[in-house]
Amino acid sequence: MQKRFFIAMSLTLFSQPASGQQILIEAEGFAQRGGWTIDQQAMDQMGSPYLLAHGLGLPVADATTTVEVPAAGRYRVLVRTRDWVAPWKAPGAPGKFQLQINGRTLDTVFGAVGADWHWQAGGTVELAAGTAALALHDLTGFDGRCDAILLTVDADFVPPNEGPALAEFRRRTRGLPAEPADAGEFDFVVVGGGMAGCCAAISAARLGCRVALIQDRPVLGGNNSSEVRVGLSGLIHQQPYPRLGDLVDEIGPVGHWNLWEAKRDPDSPRSQRILAVIEAHPEKKQHNAGPASNYEDDRKLRAVQAEKNVQLFLATRVVRAEQDGDCLTAVVGQSIVTGRELRFRGRLFADCTGDGNLGFLAGADYRVGRESRSETGEPLAPEQADQLVMGVSVQWYSVAEPEASPFPECPWALPFTEATCQKLTRGDWDWETGMNLDQVRDIEQIRDHALRAAFGNWAFLKNHGSHRAEFANRRLAWVACIGGKRESRRLLGDVILCQQDIESQRPFPDASVTTTWGLDLHYPHPENSRQFPGQEFRSIAKSKAIKPYAIPFRCLYSRNVENLMMAGRDISVTHVALGTIRVQRTTGMMGEVVGMAASLCTRHQTTPRGVFQHHLAPLQDLMRRGVGAPQD
Repeated sequence: MQKRFFIAMSLTLFSQPASGQQILIEAEGFAQRGGWTIDQQAMDQMGSPYLLAHGLGLPVADATTTVEVPAAGRYRVLVRTRDWVAPWKAPGAPGKFQLQINGRTLDTVFGAVGADWHWQAGGTVELAAGTAALALHDLTGFDGRCDAILLTVDADFVPPNEGPALAEFRRRTRGLPAEPADAGEFDFVVVGGGMAGCCAAISAARLGCRVALIQDRPVLGGNNSSEVRVGLSGLIHQQPYPRLGDLVDEIGPVGHWNLWEAKRDPDSPRSQRILAVIEAHPEKKQHNAGPASNYEDDRKLRAVQAEKNVQLFLATRVVRAEQDGDCLTAVVGQSIVTGRELRFRGRLFADCTGDGNLGFLAGADYRVGRESRSETGEPLAPEQADQLVMGVSVQWYSVAEPEASPFPECPWALPFTEATCQKLTRGDWDWETGMNLDQVRDIEQIRDHALRAAFGNWAFLKNHGSHRAEFANRRLAWVACIGGKRESRRLLGDVILCQQDIESQRPFPDASVTTTWGLDLHYPHPENSRQFPGQEFRSIAKSKAIKPYAIPFRCLYSRNVENLMMAGRDISVTHVALGTIRVQRTTGMMGEVVGMAASLCTRHQTTPRGVFQHHLAPLQDLMRRGVGAPQD
């Protein structure tokens, strides 16, 4: 079968007018995005991806496209946007931009009003029939955002602004089909392309399954990508199945933990290879918030593309699930570029999204937040259950320049003083926000608050702090715009792993992936909370060491959706136990095991629970053998 590789990049805008009255141009579908980037993190909440001008205070290059105008006339211009700092009633509006049509810049400045997404009026333009050229012109470099542009000859038309009405308006006005196109039928559909999802897809493919891997970003890797820049943590190659981790090692970038392991056994061929790589590339010692090359997006992509049994669908977000009783039958993915939908039919599915998005769509049982001590008996659990979660890291770093590097004032950002500023040149994992918010529903607000903190702090250090001479030649080089999440929904399986299981080394017959990270739980930093009550952006970690512990396979599948498995931070554990299983070398090994189980489900026409009940010995044999290329 010819290898197929899909990425949702289109040169066609699908902006056909409805009865000649409206032309809708989705910003994410611009033919040339310039310096703007697609942000899909909140598309389930606000109805669409959008373009983001993330220039770190320098205006980004214009995004440009063309559109067919069916008839000459005077067209009203409406742009769906928002002032992203308005929820904090902050002075100024950082996300300002303008729209150019056929070379003319409209007078209206967009993104300067309205806390919520809305259609901002932009005046009128005379357009001739034929092709019109559009450009989004960023004015600030501070995260202006554009969802869509509407051109209409109807002076009284009010477009819908939210919910199903807006979704139907988008579909109808753009001429998109009502039914998804058929993407094919697969043995195994993996949703989420982080380390867990990549390992699940490759593992199953190498064992004979036909696999679809669906990722809602244009790159693979999730938190371990150049977009988020979190290094791989946790030990691999552990008992009772020391071959688990071969695939993680094969596709993951060399980094801090590889170096730590290599120094423990410096004479092995694998260690010598790792030490040679680190010697040639010392920047790889930087675990988090390092150069983009540290995270080796292309290495993961090449590994997935090399598998003849995997079809990869990048820039595609799963938005619906279809079921027959307690079984999934298909998922529908929407391109974050064109809006077109594909239906993926399958016998078996894996939720590797981190947020448990597929499980949520399928009605899987799940939990969010902290269980009470009376419920779980865990010593580290709080007395009362609550919704506190570990938060989102928006990391950043600066670089030294030979000459002074200015940075704009940011009156709209979080305000700092000499006492509250963070005298740092780099923001690591502990720049963490949103612990008291919903990590799915409120992700735009969570990320935006982190941006206000990072930009506000940097502006103070550069322009006002007593140490500004030390920062004069430093340039803010990178700030994440995709949040690095730790915790949201946890899908519940036949076993819910808890603190006592790990600390007492409770034996389970279906022991699988071994976790080695401590019970590492994050909380708002007390001093930061005192200085910024309700607006903290720094965290502390409280960690309790564990002995290596093998996670039951029954934590890796849903207890009420018969053909749904999980790999990643959304598996069946308590909040406390999540502290040890959430690091990415551990979640990658989960993906290896889930792929193995998928092959057994396919071979024996059974469910994941059926693998535990009737085919545990073959699963154990696969875990002993591994599916990766051994590195020694």
